[in-house]
Parts: sequence; structure tokens; C-alpha cells
Amino acid sequence: MSIELIVLDVDGTLTDGRITYTQNGDEVKSFSVKDGLAIASWVKLDKHVAIITGRTSKIVERRAKELGITHFHQGIHNKKEVLEGILKELNLTMENVASAGDDLNDYSMLLASKRSYVPADASVFVQKIATEVLSAKGGEAAVREMIEKLIVLENLEDEYLALWQ
Repeated sequence: MSIELIVLDVDGTLTDGRITYTQNGDEVKSFSVKDGLAIASWVKLDKHVAIITGRTSKIVERRAKELGITHFHQGIHNKKEVLEGILKELNLTMENVASAGDDLNDYSMLLASKRSYVPADASVFVQKIATEVLSAKGGEAAVREMIEKLIVLENLEDEYLALWQ
């Protein structure tokens, strides 16, 4: 069964996990453009992407829109439960899911997914249950590394590269 949906955590996965506040109280996050290109390419392959994050941020909402991520959930305590709802909507199963997360609030989602990936600097507890520990740290193209591994695993190299020829 093929991977049709990737599910992403934000803080510590799509970002380096830092939350910076300006003197005015504005929140600042940095995202890897490398992750963004890989995510947008995955979407162009008619695959699905979901963001499920425990925090709420207009910055993350903006990034999701930029990348064409339609399954976007913020302020979530039980990520696995939200994932199950997305699967019902898409008529998929956990066998079609690859997830990426870095910490204990991602544990049940990672454990339930067919394939699970964690950045190099993830919690040791989620590293123990992950399908693979990535070589990149969160916010440093770990998601691109995951997607490229999935592209190879799913034999999608020709279609992936054709997007850019």
C-alpha cells in the first residue's frame, strides 16, 4: 500500500523548535525553503499533506497556505485523533500515512503511522519508536529528507523529477 498522506508537526520538525518573541510581543518562526519545495512537490504529485500542531500561530497558518496544505489543524492535544478524522475524510488508512514529529506530543501519531520519521534532534523516546531517525535536525530540511526518502521508497523518482524538467 502506498503512502498517500504525510503528516507534519511544526515546532521542532518544520522549525528548529525555537519560539522568538519581539519586544512588541510578535512571534517569529523560521522555515526551511528546502522543506517547502519538497512539500509543494509532494502535493503536485497528487499526494496529501497535513499539518497537525499543538500550538496556534498565524505564521504557521500563512506557511500552510503558501504550500497548498489543505489539512491544517492547530491547537491540537490529541494528534492521532485528528489524523484519524483526516483519514476518514480522504478514505485512507494508517497504512497510507507517513508522519514526522519530534517530541512526546507526537508519540501516538508516530506510533500509529505506517512510516514515522523524526529529526536528528528529536526526543530519545520518539527516536526509539520511529521508522527512521533523519540525519537533519528540525528546521534544517528534515522534512525534505523524509519526502525524498519516500519518493525513492515509492518509486516516484521519475515523476518527482519531471515536475522540474
